[in-house]
Amino acid sequence: PSVLDSFALLSGQLNTLNKVLKHEKTPLLRNQVIIPLVLSPDRDEEIMRQTEGRVPVFSHEVVPDHLRTKPDPEVEEQEKQLITDAARISPDAAQKQIQSLNKMCSNLLEKISKEERESESGGLRQNKQTFNPADTNALVAAVAFGKGLSNRRPPGSGASVQAGQPGAGAIIAGASGMQQVPMTGAPAQQQPMLAGVQMAPAGQPGKV
Repeated sequence: PSVLDSFALLSGQLNTLNKVLKHEKTPLLRNQVIIPLVLSPDRDEEIMRQTEGRVPVFSHEVVPDHLRTKPDPEVEEQEKQLITDAARISPDAAQKQIQSLNKMCSNLLEKISKEERESESGGLRQNKQTFNPADTNALVAAVAFGKGLSNRRPPGSGASVQAGQPGAGAIIAGASGMQQVPMTGAPAQQQPMLAGVQMAPAGQPGKV
C-alpha cells in the first residue's frame, strides 16, 4: 500500500507538471536561457550528491561545458562536412564501400586470430617436456653409482685380479657390474701391478 500511495502521488505530480508545461501561457523552455547566478570554486556537497559525484564544484571552468547545448564550432563544422560528403555518395557506391570496409575488417580479424593461435601453439611447444625425468635419473644413478647394474660375470672369463694381492677386494667391490677380462701376452707373475690390477707390459698387446 505504501508503494502504491507513493506511485499515485508521483503520478499526480507529473500530470500536474505536464498540464502546466502544456498551458498556452507557459513559454517554451527551449527558448529560455539558463544563467548561473552563483559560481564558487569551493566544493559543493549538494552538487556532488545531485550529480552522483561527477561534478565536485560549480565554477567558471566547468559551467561552459555543463551548460552547453551545442558542440564546439570545430566539431560542428566537421559534422556538417561529413553530412555533405555522405549526401554526395550514391547508394550503390555507399554499399560497395561498406562491403569493402567489412571485408578489410574481416581479413584483419582473421590475421589477428591467426597470430594469437600461432603464439599460443608456440608457447605450448616451448613448454612441452621433451625428456623423461625418471629415465634421466636412472641413467645418472647407473653411471655415477652403478645403481641397477648386474654384478654377475660371464662364465669362462678369468679374474684379472688375484685374490691374494692387496686392493683386490676393493677393486671387485668398487667395480660392480663391470666385466673383468684377463690380460694376455705375458705370465700373470711378470705383469706389473697398478692399484691391484694387472697391466700388460710395454710393447706387448693386451686386451681389455
